[in-house]
Amino acid sequence: MKIHRFALLLPFLLALGFITKDKAEEPGMKDAYKDVFYIGAALNHRQINGQDEKALPVLQKHFNSITGENLMKWGPIHPQPDKYNFGLADQFVDLGEQLDAFIIGHTLVWHNQTPNWVFEDENGQPLTKEPLLARMEDHIEQVAGRYKGRIHGWDVVNEAFFDDGKFRNSKWFEAAGKDFIKRAFIKANEVDPEMELYYNDYNMWKPEKRDAAIALAKEMKEEGIRIDGIGMQGHYGLESPSLEQIEASIVAIAEAGFSVMFTEVDIDVLPNPVNRFGADIDATFETEEKYNVYKEGLPLEVQIQLAERYEELFALFYKHRDKISRVTFWGIHDGGSWLNNWPMRGRTAYPLPFDRLYDEKKMIIERIKKVPGK
Repeated sequence: MKIHRFALLLPFLLALGFITKDKAEEPGMKDAYKDVFYIGAALNHRQINGQDEKALPVLQKHFNSITGENLMKWGPIHPQPDKYNFGLADQFVDLGEQLDAFIIGHTLVWHNQTPNWVFEDENGQPLTKEPLLARMEDHIEQVAGRYKGRIHGWDVVNEAFFDDGKFRNSKWFEAAGKDFIKRAFIKANEVDPEMELYYNDYNMWKPEKRDAAIALAKEMKEEGIRIDGIGMQGHYGLESPSLEQIEASIVAIAEAGFSVMFTEVDIDVLPNPVNRFGADIDATFETEEKYNVYKEGLPLEVQIQLAERYEELFALFYKHRDKISRVTFWGIHDGGSWLNNWPMRGRTAYPLPFDRLYDEKKMIIERIKKVPGK
């Protein structure tokens, strides 16, 4: 039997008061959904390298899947043509194995956080299709190949469509059309035929976007290109999108023959200038205090709304447990959430089940945990 590092640390964590015996033994969210779907969390560098000591007991108790929030994106892991930064990614995979977690790689190909040099030749001119795809394939081989047999699933391509269902006019698409997506999946499968391969995007509850992603996935499948699942990111608000809109996409993706996973779940309770949710990180606004309304804490009535929203979402996920393989929160605690800085910087956000001190938001977690018992 493998002895996890947490098991060795547990007596010391108890003695130092980081966790209590009752908290250590109390079932977590992952236990409530055992044999239903994985409960995951996206991790930042401080949680991976041990700087945030409170993260470890929370991970061990509540989560059985982990995703690297930023560390495996092209810019951080491959910043220069001949330079790879594998140190933190190695720690991430080691941590996942210590937790006996389902490990997700995020992401091999994306239009954002990709250095300009990727798309340019030695003279700074745009690469044509084949040289660019060769560079992409080499990157996939180096990164996915390093963790062959250890990472269980990869977000191979991220956010390749606009909300209206048209292909995003990224540098990838401008040079190679939709072939960059197909070639990425082909290469990922060649590198590790055992890992699961996903397409991942936000606002997948919108029919135009969902249908475009499904159509491409079916086209690839018909051409013999393996794609196992489609990730719905799950950056939602308190009321939008509706449960009916989310459910329609769960059903449509599953009926097309693909596994569904909710990959980046959080709920933004703050107003924004256009009442928009999703994750178009380029669509930002100048900071205005009228959109940062809960600097001193979340009012009780909003806490209740947030807990009720999580409960109804997880009730929907549980209803479709035969279609859904994983639900991953985009972060662990409020202080580490990207929503503190999007769509404007300096906000005080409250989107996750743990507060800024890593303490459980009991109202949320208990509602999430009780869903399978209904």
